[in-house]
Amino acid sequence: MRESGIFLLLYLSAQEWISPMDRTERFHNIDQLLRKRRATPLAVMMEELGMSRATVKRDIEYMRDRLGAPIVWDRSMRGYRYDENAPGADSFSLPGLWFNASEVHALLTMDHLLANLQPGLLGPHIDPLRRRVHALLEQGDHSLEEVENRIRISRVARRDIEPQVFEVITTALLQRQRLRLYHYNRASDKVVEREVSPQRLLYYRDNWYLDAWCHLRKELRSFAVDAVRRVEGLHVAAKNLPEAELDAVYRAGYGIFSGRDVRTAILRFSPGKARWVSSETWHGAQNGYYDEEGCYVLEIPYSVDTELIMDILRHGMEVEVIEPPELREKVKAQLRQALNRYE
Repeated sequence: MRESGIFLLLYLSAQEWISPMDRTERFHNIDQLLRKRRATPLAVMMEELGMSRATVKRDIEYMRDRLGAPIVWDRSMRGYRYDENAPGADSFSLPGLWFNASEVHALLTMDHLLANLQPGLLGPHIDPLRRRVHALLEQGDHSLEEVENRIRISRVARRDIEPQVFEVITTALLQRQRLRLYHYNRASDKVVEREVSPQRLLYYRDNWYLDAWCHLRKELRSFAVDAVRRVEGLHVAAKNLPEAELDAVYRAGYGIFSGRDVRTAILRFSPGKARWVSSETWHGAQNGYYDEEGCYVLEIPYSVDTELIMDILRHGMEVEVIEPPELREKVKAQLRQALNRYE
């Protein structure tokens, strides 16, 4: 994946994200300085924290007045320290710093991506980025080791891709040039050749997909990047489709397989399964409600039913397809074939 535009964007975005020190982090850094020394001079705080005189004083005042920190200025030692004799000083601690679900997922995912990045242009910048991510994860009362041991991100369905394939695709995507793909079709067990104009790269369910205009079929298609056996960059300008047109195709239907012909699937889940499904988001435009029997009815827009059927089948006997009839028959046929295997 070296030299690929998407990781350059990741690096630039991370640089903007990690540069400024937020106020909560400053409070914890001041607390650490005060606990390491008998007294900490103002000049030392300014140098260690990279802050102005006014900012340090303002933060200390806030910690003292709002957070109850027993911070005093010691004239004899010419520095700030904690007053051990102040009421409640022995039990004082700053509020624990932790992350919400999306934040800890983002940090651990970024660390995973950086750790597995191929050697290349970003090499000299990777270690400082990872150290910064680790420092953020260690804020508060939890060590990095404890965070990594207690919180795991499992990516069981990920399929590996060739770094060179990804590099050629991202380069053509950002330079707006066409590609010649040799794509393995798992359904037919054949490799097909296609000339495409790349439009978007999508990371979906732990795998990469390329949304592209197929010049043979004269329509938008999605290609699993891991199924690309070979790719060539063509020095021909790509066909550009308006954002609104891409959204109309890929955001209307369900899952990775989309289209313009949008229908509505009506699924009815058992009362037991409803306790889980009622809290899930299958699609941004879904509609769900409980019927008089305590079952959960979920209405989902879809275009191509491939992925929807897979998600329906994983719920087994706990779900019934109510509408449309053709989707109901397809699911019924799949279940019948599965049963035949056991008979």
